Amino acid sequence: MRMVRVEIDIDAPPEAVFDVMLDPDRLADWVTIHREVEYADGGKPRKGYKMRQTLVLRGAPFKVDWTLTRCVRPREATWEGRGPAGSHARTAYRLSETDADGTHFEYENEYKVPGGLFGAAASRALVGGASEREAMKSLQKLKELLEG
Repeated sequence: MRMVRVEIDIDAPPEAVFDVMLDPDRLADWVTIHREVEYADGGKPRKGYKMRQTLVLRGAPFKVDWTLTRCVRPREATWEGRGPAGSHARTAYRLSETDADGTHFEYENEYKVPGGLFGAAASRALVGGASEREAMKSLQKLKELLEG
């Protein structure tokens, strides 16, 4: 399993951050590797909510079927995803209020690529630090979007 952890402070209340980060229609506004939501359940995201998302990393598109397994507004959310060839991921968002009435956003993504040891080695060689860089770029875009 590979792990990516990044965090950022956003000058917006946790409720505002939470609403944007979980809105499938807003993913294109801040997630740098997002390409489209092919399907999403109706209504507001909640535990059990499902969506299919197309992502692109280093030019390679792939689809992930996500289920929201934890949703505690406005503090945390966890998505569990299944991708191609048996790959899977867990993405967790944790929000806490800062002293300045803003939000401290902790992002964590844990993923397993297919192919066992060979797949893991290939992922390190092909993806390298791109996951961390893209996660930080995404949080920076979210910050800019919310601080407008």
